[in-house]
Amino acid sequence: MKKMLHLTVGLGAILAIFFLNSCTTVPETGRSQLMLISPAQEAQLGLTSFQKMKQEVPVSKDRAANALVQKVGRRIAAVAPLANAQWEFVVFDSKEVNAFCLPGGKVGVYTGILPVTQNEAGMATVLAHEIAHAAAHHGGERMSEALAIQGVGQALGASISDPRWQQAFALGYGAGTTVGVALPHSRGQESEADHIGLLYMARAGYNPEEAIRFWQRFRDYNQQTGNDAGMAFLRTHPVDEDRIKALQAQLPAAMQEYRAHRPSSGLR
Repeated sequence: MKKMLHLTVGLGAILAIFFLNSCTTVPETGRSQLMLISPAQEAQLGLTSFQKMKQEVPVSKDRAANALVQKVGRRIAAVAPLANAQWEFVVFDSKEVNAFCLPGGKVGVYTGILPVTQNEAGMATVLAHEIAHAAAHHGGERMSEALAIQGVGQALGASISDPRWQQAFALGYGAGTTVGVALPHSRGQESEADHIGLLYMARAGYNPEEAIRFWQRFRDYNQQTGNDAGMAFLRTHPVDEDRIKALQAQLPAAMQEYRAHRPSSGLR
């Protein structure tokens, strides 16, 4: 038992030093994040995934949708601090009500979300949120977190000599880290992308008040389709009402940004 305790304490000290030297800072929020892979590695993974997706999912031929995504995406990308980004905006022909931005600036929008975005400002809300994920390196952070959890689990599991307890530990550790670490962190990243995206939207000249209206429409869609069911602590995303309330609280600061950057022609 003493040997296992000394091993665990020593491992914890080593990991603490390693993690402290592997932290970066998220733009806008100043939050420290664990980063075990380089931006170049993260971007390459995003590029590879995007190329594969373009081969597997039909690209939309809707000229209006493509023009809108290109226009809005370029405006948002212009205010997003993502070094060495290779921006690419693609509309995928799919009923999925979603969009994404892979590391390195690869952005995809599914046609299924167009009825919810409804207008240019709605699209700006979606793209600003997704681009915020990339600018905050949330993808690299999730991969780093998974590597750290896996490494710690393997090290601790190796310190258990009884195979029966090893299996029990593995099951408990996996479930515990998912519910206690991975899912809460995912929800935190979504909230952070909401916050950063609201600022990007404002700096690009889009009225951030429109973000509230988009998320209200998205909430209504989820209620109508039953996508809002399930316990909050098992979700990857925050509850719609919670994210709307958070955005409303952040709106005054975003409106200051908007007033400083909005086009002279007026509201968008």
